[in-house]
Amino acid sequence: MRVGEQSTDPIDQVLGEVPVPAPLTPEDVRLAVRAVVVHAAEEWPAGPKCRNDGATYPCRLHRWGRRVLLAHGLNDRQVDALIRHGNPFVHVPFPFTATGPAQPARSAAFPPQRPADRGVPPVRGQAARAVPPGVRPVVNAAGAGRPAPAAAPRWPRAS
Repeated sequence: MRVGEQSTDPIDQVLGEVPVPAPLTPEDVRLAVRAVVVHAAEEWPAGPKCRNDGATYPCRLHRWGRRVLLAHGLNDRQVDALIRHGNPFVHVPFPFTATGPAQPARSAAFPPQRPADRGVPPVRGQAARAVPPGVRPVVNAAGAGRPAPAAAPRWPRAS
């Protein structure tokens, strides 16, 4: 059965299709990526079945996830690449554009500020980091360039 065809599964005929939310949110896109990856096809002697629930492929959640990703702006090849990648936690930028994530436009009147422009001197031996105005930068006492040691978690010891 192809993605666009009507399912013959009785549960699909009773419940119908899962509706695509009208305004897509980043959470919808994350769930859709998880749905298409987890509910991918698995070959069986009787034909492809959903890897997660054993229903005929594509199951309701896989079809919903594919429709959400297509509505988000991905094409079929990109959705198939997500499925082949196999990671249900892959990040898809929101909002999605064909050339990558949308970047806010900066005008020449408001160029991006560097830390030195805000009166924060860079720490010697470290790259300058952006610090909000009114906040003092933290200098690492352990040495330049190395992260401060974290407190060890207090887990019970196995003996």
